[in-house]
Amino acid sequence: MTGNAKQLTLIQELKAVVGASNTLTDNVKKQAYTKGFRFGSGDAIAVVKPATLLEIWQVLKICVAADLAVIMQAANTGLTGGSTPNGNDYDRPIVIVNTMRISSIHLVDNAKQIVGLAGSTLFGLEDVLKPYGREPHSVIGSSCIGASIVGGICNNSGGALVQRGPAYTELSIYAQIDSDGNLSLVNNLGIELGDTPEKILTNLHQKNFSESDVKFPQKRASDNEYHERVRDIDADTPSRYNNDGRRLYESSGCAGKLAVFAVRMDTFPIPEKQQVFYIGTNDPAVLAQIRRDMLANFKSLPVSGEYLHRECYDACKKYGKDSFLVIDKLGSKYMPKMFAIKRTVDRFADKIKFLPNKFSDRILQYMSYLWPNHLPKRMDEYRDKYQHHWIIEMSNAGVDEAKAYFDKFFASHEGDYFECTEDEGKKAILHRFVAGGAIGRQQLMNNKELGAIMTIDVAFPRNEKEWFETLPPELDELIAVKLYYGHLFCHVMHQNYILKVGVDAKTVKDKILATFDARGAEYPAEHNVGHEYFAKDALKTFYKELDPTNTFNPGIGKTSKCKHWH
Repeated sequence: MTGNAKQLTLIQELKAVVGASNTLTDNVKKQAYTKGFRFGSGDAIAVVKPATLLEIWQVLKICVAADLAVIMQAANTGLTGGSTPNGNDYDRPIVIVNTMRISSIHLVDNAKQIVGLAGSTLFGLEDVLKPYGREPHSVIGSSCIGASIVGGICNNSGGALVQRGPAYTELSIYAQIDSDGNLSLVNNLGIELGDTPEKILTNLHQKNFSESDVKFPQKRASDNEYHERVRDIDADTPSRYNNDGRRLYESSGCAGKLAVFAVRMDTFPIPEKQQVFYIGTNDPAVLAQIRRDMLANFKSLPVSGEYLHRECYDACKKYGKDSFLVIDKLGSKYMPKMFAIKRTVDRFADKIKFLPNKFSDRILQYMSYLWPNHLPKRMDEYRDKYQHHWIIEMSNAGVDEAKAYFDKFFASHEGDYFECTEDEGKKAILHRFVAGGAIGRQQLMNNKELGAIMTIDVAFPRNEKEWFETLPPELDELIAVKLYYGHLFCHVMHQNYILKVGVDAKTVKDKILATFDARGAEYPAEHNVGHEYFAKDALKTFYKELDPTNTFNPGIGKTSKCKHWH
């Protein structure tokens, strides 16, 4: 049988499992799945969209039998290209398995834990838990508006919550391929579901199990040590980062080297009392001192502490406005629909040659100009007065503790703070969380005057005091726009740059990363290595142990794309 005939037979087998409409082979229709949210693209012979966990298993069996490479994909919102092909230099054809049709979330132990299936989202989880007075392990982040629960686990997503740390669990169910090429299902969910892959996956998908089937093994369903780690402010290592071997475990940190069907995670009670404080200063040392004081001395840890530089504030206000308004007016659950609409518009626009690329983004940007200023007056006043903005959220007893501290601190230090109203607090946090998309939009709308985007996701040591970047003049003059934001309590910073036209991004990035190496920083901190960063030895060894044939997501972390890692 010729190669083309084999491929046609394979496509027919995939269609028989998921249906013709959910087996994409047209290049235009595949583009939303073969091109990364911000980085990376490549070809795949098909994109399949299963509707059940059993269909994923059946698709995997077909792909393994045909000796194909497989990329498991959820929301495709990552910043480092880790859930799409990267180039076309693979030694085998690729099939992308997109899981977003499988969005169910099962509650266990009176909603103290959840089981999120392969395509379930953080937005969906927030809605499911709200009636129970509980909330997820993570909240929406700047880069992951619409992100999946499983994707967060697989990609070491950091999250903004100071008390909970990165997304992590030791309870999951996944498919794995051994060194002889045999596909097997591993059920480490701690739930008795049956004795064959077909029964296990069907029972899980349909929630066909009882409370007595749910066991409680001595395994973590969250990083329950992180609150102690982040308080150790004199340690010379970061609090969290992607290559941290202490939090690489089966599905957690696997970066798609396993096909993960579901994860089991802890949930947390919604605090009875919450308060957002908005801090402004022109001296980064002021924020460094506040960080050390609060982590070392407060009885109550902050809920979150989101940093935003003035230049980033402006970019979010102008280029993140449409995302802000959609979430603020329609709710977070509408964002996946918005992304779907955008993909459809862009797919049709790409067929019309005179229309510009990313047509939907341009339309949304122009529409946003018609809406009046969406930010609270006091925030804009602080924007004019201060370069550095820090949004700190406290809960329960920590509210009064923080207020007393800020009153005393700013009596003798540069800067100021105000207590947000409920509306101001909501908008301040949301304004920070549209930052990830704003930089791409800014570059798109000004692409004739601006060069390439360069993003760095870095974790500084916990004892670092000079956290705000000052670049040497010879590097600074190559950069047109610098957008800084991040999770300051965790010392995880997102440093985004738009270079001047003609400047080579790789050369600049390598020089900046060298300065981080000299300071003991780790990168990436929470977005996974994707195809943008080298996987260090600990991470590379972990990948090879999980996937000895290099069938799942080959090439991740700039590793080999070839079978058996040759």
